[in-house]
Amino acid sequence: MEIQHFFDQATSTLTYVVYDASSQDAVIIDPVLDFDPASVRTSHQSIDLLVAFVKEKKLNVQMILETHAHADHLSSALVLTQRHFPKAQICVGEKITLVQVAFKKIFNLPDSFKTDGSQFHRLLQDHETVSAGSLKFKVIFTPGHTPACASYLFGDALFVGDSIFMPDYGTGRCDFPMGDAGVLFRSVTERIYRLPDSTRIFVGHDYQPGGRPLKFVTTVAESKAQNIHIKADTTLDSFIKFRTTRDATLSAPRLLYPSVQVNIAAGQFLAPEGNGTTYIKLPVTFGHF
Repeated sequence: MEIQHFFDQATSTLTYVVYDASSQDAVIIDPVLDFDPASVRTSHQSIDLLVAFVKEKKLNVQMILETHAHADHLSSALVLTQRHFPKAQICVGEKITLVQVAFKKIFNLPDSFKTDGSQFHRLLQDHETVSAGSLKFKVIFTPGHTPACASYLFGDALFVGDSIFMPDYGTGRCDFPMGDAGVLFRSVTERIYRLPDSTRIFVGHDYQPGGRPLKFVTTVAESKAQNIHIKADTTLDSFIKFRTTRDATLSAPRLLYPSVQVNIAAGQFLAPEGNGTTYIKLPVTFGHF
C-alpha cells in the first residue's frame, strides 16, 4: 500500500490517494474543488494535480471517500466521477443523513432535496470492512466535529478527517450544527486512542502553527502524549470546557456556506434557475442596531 498526499494551501486541506502499486487499485480521500468566493468561480488546479498523478501511476480509482461534509472546502468528488473516474463510487458515513436534514432547514432547500443520502453512491456503516479492489479498509465512526464524521483504517494508516490534527494543533471544532465536544472526546479516547500506538494518523488539515513546515502524519502514541487538546490523561470535563470556550472565539470558516450546501449533496450544486445560472444560498443574520 502506498499513500500520496496533496496539500491545498488555500484551505489547508490534505487530500490523499491510497493505492496498491501491484494491482493499481486506488481510493481518493477528501478531494478539493477550488473555489474563489469573491468571483464565485470554481477552478480545477487541485483536480488537475490529482488526475495527473493517477494517470501517471495508471491507477484504477475504485472509491472516493469523504470523511464528512466539509465546511471549509468544496468537494470535487462529483467532478472526478463525471469527468475522470466514472467507475468510482462516492462514499460517506451513513450519518450524513443527519447533516442533510439539518442543513436542508438552514438553507431552506427545496422539497426535492433528498435527505436519505442517495446523492452518494454508497453509505458506509460503523465497523464495516470495505473492499475497494485489492484494497481493504475499516470504517470507524468518529463523530463530534460533526455527527457524520468517519475515519478510515487501511492497515496501520488511519485517515481521520477533522477529528484530530497534528499534536501541536489539537482537535477539530465542535460548534457546527449537532457538533458535540463530549462526543468528540469519546471518539478520540475510546476509538482512535485504543488503536495500537504505532498506528499512523493522517490528518485532514494542517494549519502550520507558527509557520512551521507542512506536517500531516502522526501516530496514536505521539497524539496521546503530545496533542495539545486531548492527551491520554485529559479528562472529559476539562476538554468540554476548553473546546466550548475556544469555539466561542472562532470565526466561521471562509467557505462555510458554499462548502456545506455542495458537500451534503456529494459535490452537486443546486440546480440552475430559470435563467440558466446556478446560485449559492447565503442565510443572512441581521445585527441589532
